[in-house]
Amino acid sequence: MTGRITIVDGVIADIAEVDDVPAGSIDCQGDFVIPGLIELHTDNLERHIEPRPEVDWPHLPALIAHDAELASTGITTVFDALRVGSIHNSKARYNAYARGLADELLAARASGFFKISHFLHLRAEVCSETLLEEMAGFGPDDRVGIVSLMDHTPGQRQFRDLSLLKTYVGKKRGLNDAEFEEHVANLRRLQKTYGAKHEIGAVAEAKRYGAALASHDDTTAAHVATSHANGVSFAEFPTTLEAAQACRDAGIMVMMGAPNIVRGGSHSGNVSAGELAEQGLLDMISSDYVPSALLLSAFQLARLWNDIPRAIRCVTAAPAQAAGLQDRGTLEIGLRGDVVRLAQLGETVVTRGVWSKGARVS
Repeated sequence: MTGRITIVDGVIADIAEVDDVPAGSIDCQGDFVIPGLIELHTDNLERHIEPRPEVDWPHLPALIAHDAELASTGITTVFDALRVGSIHNSKARYNAYARGLADELLAARASGFFKISHFLHLRAEVCSETLLEEMAGFGPDDRVGIVSLMDHTPGQRQFRDLSLLKTYVGKKRGLNDAEFEEHVANLRRLQKTYGAKHEIGAVAEAKRYGAALASHDDTTAAHVATSHANGVSFAEFPTTLEAAQACRDAGIMVMMGAPNIVRGGSHSGNVSAGELAEQGLLDMISSDYVPSALLLSAFQLARLWNDIPRAIRCVTAAPAQAAGLQDRGTLEIGLRGDVVRLAQLGETVVTRGVWSKGARVS
């Protein structure tokens, strides 16, 4: 028997077993057919609009290239991560850009320029000067699907090791030792001055948008308790086994980075995603900064768990659940016709066809 999926007007109309390949159908010749991948947190758009530090690339070509790259890797739904919260009084400055870029993204989407489905993910940096003013510029009609609570104050969470922060900021902003020390002092001052106010305000704004709320880089059980009190539905990249276990106990879904899985560990020296997977504490994956890693990491998990469907759910059904998307994430009648055909070449996964709402996009 042969399985057949029929897509009509962008929606899965039928799933059935047939004796042979019907005329006019695409014969997948024994390849895997899975739902389109759902990406909740990617820095890939920022890489396209700033391909080198301080290089501002034309935004529409960057948006179109970003969209096409994701489609080629099997991603059919993306939540594009945009930072909100600026820092002006430092050489390591972060200027406001999210509202303007969002306008360009939404206009491109409305004009039919994209191959796949785009939502916004606002990365709310509480350690900043202008978070609430920038968030006030967004509303329920802006397709803000996720708000993540970010706190990059040096000495905790992702940057407990200041040497790692120094390397990161040094590459991105070119700070010397004195400028780095000034940057660290400024961020700590901002967190002390604005942190609590910004966190409360960002939680309220997420509710106003109707967006899912995520935590970021939870490190301790106390961090997770605060996340739970804020109404967080999923945790992005908890940095310790303690935090991941606390998330599980609190009913918060755990998301880890695909590069962490592919590389066999965190580039920031935090907990290994593979260790969390072995402990049963991993629910879903984000490509983070390498779009092609999403599918690759899913099949590494499949080998670890000896369970392909479980691993595929980490990049399809689980992200859909976390983001509150009820029209995609599984191959079911009545859901979007987002489908990926793929094959394995050794341990490498190769996409051989990608369809978004039934239209071939790669």
